[in-house]
Amino acid sequence: MATSTPTITTQQRTQHDLVTHEDLAEIRGELESWFGSPFTVWDGETGNILPGDTASVVGDENLVGSLVTTIAQRGTSEFIVDDFPICIIAIPFQASGHPFVATAPFCISSDLIEDQRLTQVAHSLALPENQVDQWLSIQPTWTHDSLERMAKLAVSKLSSDIEMGRLNQEIEKVSDSLSSTYEEISLLYGLTQNLRISNSQSELAEQALQWLTEVMPCESMAIHFVSNADEKQPGNTNLLSVGDFTLTEPQLAELIDHLKLNQSCAVCVANERITSQENWPLPSVRQVIAVPLAEGDNVFGWIFAINHQDNKGFGSVESSLLSSVGTILGIHNGNIELYKQQADFVTSVVKALTSAVDAKDPYTCGHSDRVARLAVRIAQEFELDTETLNLLYMAGLLHDVGKIGIDDSVLRKPGRLNDEEYEHIKQHPQLGYNILKDLKQLEEVLPVVLHHHERWDGQGYPHGLKEEENPILARITAVADSYDAMTSDRPYRKGMPEEKVKAIFREGAGTQWDPKVIEAFFAVHEDMQAIISSEPDDLRFDVRDWAE
Repeated sequence: MATSTPTITTQQRTQHDLVTHEDLAEIRGELESWFGSPFTVWDGETGNILPGDTASVVGDENLVGSLVTTIAQRGTSEFIVDDFPICIIAIPFQASGHPFVATAPFCISSDLIEDQRLTQVAHSLALPENQVDQWLSIQPTWTHDSLERMAKLAVSKLSSDIEMGRLNQEIEKVSDSLSSTYEEISLLYGLTQNLRISNSQSELAEQALQWLTEVMPCESMAIHFVSNADEKQPGNTNLLSVGDFTLTEPQLAELIDHLKLNQSCAVCVANERITSQENWPLPSVRQVIAVPLAEGDNVFGWIFAINHQDNKGFGSVESSLLSSVGTILGIHNGNIELYKQQADFVTSVVKALTSAVDAKDPYTCGHSDRVARLAVRIAQEFELDTETLNLLYMAGLLHDVGKIGIDDSVLRKPGRLNDEEYEHIKQHPQLGYNILKDLKQLEEVLPVVLHHHERWDGQGYPHGLKEEENPILARITAVADSYDAMTSDRPYRKGMPEEKVKAIFREGAGTQWDPKVIEAFFAVHEDMQAIISSEPDDLRFDVRDWAE
């Protein structure tokens, strides 16, 4: 009879002396419940009976002890004594990688036995002859086949239970690991998501520090930016900290210098082997991790974790997590710098194009700037987000860029245009679209440039868009454009009075202009008058930076 050997793992114990009595008692109890008889547990290497695991009837200890080591090596359940009417079965198993064997005697016949045979049975059971009959009389009767089948079932069940226990322990370990990993991934995911919405180095850094306090076993953390990192961004600071952080900027500078961080620009972990040295400059710092906020060769600052909560040394897990955060923050700062360069370039292009339009048509100088600001003020009534308002401001500045392609004689004509001239000047939205369409940074302003002369009733140009077919930003710009055109002085006429302008807007609401935009115009009419009467401002392309 041969069956696979069951194995258990008990809280990562790998040595025999770490296998507890409770572990073995549990297995022994399982066997006794299945067979209805007590078992004796033997050490599979030494052949010795384990203390406290001896049944009332063991058998010949010398004989059984000499056989269990072989059975443990084979890993199979076997009959080690077979003297009619009794037998002794041995079942091997392992606990924490150490071999054990459980044995028990069984009765395989209820017939009375002869005196000679009784002597042999008594020897096999290691019982006095006068106790053999008594023992036999209380034993259930088995057959060899039933015992063998039961042993196979028992070993299979025991193997399954033991394997289940091992797997449960592994699941607990994996669960703990996944829980920790999930927290770390959630933190990193949160940071990467905020790369798109954070507008300064400080915003994302503050979020990173707050999230890190939930997973980092340290007393305090800080982020120290180099003095020239993103210095033009409003609201930034050189030092951010959480927890019981007591170091000053000069002390951090001393720490950076002592650890030679600027020379290596690499992750540095200093535990007590380093911080206990006589030349260590900061006695309050027992353990520290320092990670650069870097993108390529550009170092924007450092992130520090100070003093392990349990006074243990920091290891690879903590330094790896901080390295990931440092990389994300470094990339973010690099992106800020790159974005600033691109924004400066786009600003220069827009201003150059706006200046070109003003130079082309000096009678309407400042018109584009006023339309842009008027449109933003109307749009604020629609509670549009900052990004959309910034886009609208840029679109307003560029809405008439197509006039660069209009003949000067038409553009500067002091009187009314004839039909042919009017058809010519109607080309400026399409011309503006053609001028800007290949500039990827300006592609979002194209709908306003192309459609700011469409009408609500579909009678506008160039495409005759009707109602909400025309983008909302173009409909807003159309009202702002018309208001500035009607109120501004021209060589051939004075600007219209406000009451007449308001009357024209009321009459044109629902035909020429979107009635909701007209409603918003009247809601901010006083602000519109103030914008018209003010001098052009050199405004930043972020409405949040505008003076109140």
